[in-house]
Amino acid sequence: MVTHQNWSTEAFDLPPVSLRVGPFPGRAWLETWWRHRAVGDLLLADTGDSLLPLTFHNNQLRFAGEADLTDYHSPLGSADALSDVVAYLPAGSTVHLDSLPAGSAEIVADALRTADLTPTTTQHTVAAVLRLPATFDDYLAQLGKKERHELRRKRRRFDAELGTGLVERRSGAAAVDLFAELHRRSSGDKGTFMTTDMRDFFFGLHTEAGAVIDVLVDGSGNPTAAMFSFEDDDAFYLYNSAFEPEVRSLSPGNVMLSHLIERSIAEGREFFDFLKGDEVYKFRLGAEPRPLLAVTAIVGGPR
Repeated sequence: MVTHQNWSTEAFDLPPVSLRVGPFPGRAWLETWWRHRAVGDLLLADTGDSLLPLTFHNNQLRFAGEADLTDYHSPLGSADALSDVVAYLPAGSTVHLDSLPAGSAEIVADALRTADLTPTTTQHTVAAVLRLPATFDDYLAQLGKKERHELRRKRRRFDAELGTGLVERRSGAAAVDLFAELHRRSSGDKGTFMTTDMRDFFFGLHTEAGAVIDVLVDGSGNPTAAMFSFEDDDAFYLYNSAFEPEVRSLSPGNVMLSHLIERSIAEGREFFDFLKGDEVYKFRLGAEPRPLLAVTAIVGGPR
């Protein structure tokens, strides 16, 4: 096992231990994160058959990619490299590895036991994942009667008052700037989230890590909502969203989500992943919770 900072290592081609974790354990996401958000020392723990992208900061070992911005973590190949890494940590160091689906959490805990540590596994949040049926009509049918009626009503009202809504895929700096501007018009903490540095991070995700930007325009071509996402053959991952506050009463966010779900079904995807967070609207749209776990241990702690 070696630890290095070589982002071109072939170990990034290893499959994640957990399925359906989007771009987050991959090279493009993590290298972009490191370029914009670097904290501490980077440790790419690499055996050739196992890779864990880690950081060490303030006597704490964590995954690269802080939990507030990185929805899933997973070792690549296996977690074998972890037991070697912790052998070199100072006594009293804390290992805190978060955002793990159940399968990844289990093998991470096993690797820490192999290193003669005593790990504790806790649930710290959930993702919300919608399994997609064969058709959009099937999707509507599986919603509760109230939710189905509300979704149809919101789409009809949006179209009646603003003209038929259309989702456009946009790209480049202008698309990122539009998304950032809608974000900044939000109230509360959301309105202050999109700093200049954060906008640059999102631009990096768009240009270097494959993020896509979709915009809901009204019948006059005016942007009413925008969503920043990732996609692969199996799933659509909704990473962040914003909407025009002046049309809040017409539910542009829900209208756009219904269009994106409809498109994902038409394109043959199996899952629509709302990612981290237990916001009620996700479950009203049919998502189920996916527990995400944190595994912690103290180096040199009780056996």
